[in-house]
Amino acid sequence: MTAATRLISRLTLVTGGGSGIGRAVCQRLASEGASVVVADISEESANETMVGLQNELRGQGHMAAVVDVSSKESVKKLVTRIQPPSVCVNAAGITQDHFLLNMEEDHFDRVIQVNLKGSFLITQAVAQALVACGAPKGSIITVGSIVGKVRELQRDAF
Repeated sequence: MTAATRLISRLTLVTGGGSGIGRAVCQRLASEGASVVVADISEESANETMVGLQNELRGQGHMAAVVDVSSKESVKKLVTRIQPPSVCVNAAGITQDHFLLNMEEDHFDRVIQVNLKGSFLITQAVAQALVACGAPKGSIITVGSIVGKVRELQRDAF
């Protein structure tokens, strides 16, 4: 099966799809024939990504969705609005540009809420939906970026 068609008829969900790694993942999945749900906290960013996706293959259709991955209610609302995706990519993530010595506790809490709790909530909700509908298989992928490593390297600078 060629790369351009291996995901035809597959629904995919990408959190953080409005920018960065998430946007690139959306573009790649669409280029391989997937129908992509571009989920992001920013409706405008999600729509920008969606408009730019390839939409030329049989049965392919995309949608933008607003989700706050740190909110169980928001995640549940999203997952119940769509059929269970064959592929889910957790790409939502934030960083706070502060060194440990200067970081406010609320900034740290927000990073944990989005990056860790958000991945947990999406993974749990999608896995539950896949099991409930009797899906024979599904893929849930969580990605991160080099930003964490860059921050670690910066600590040697002070």
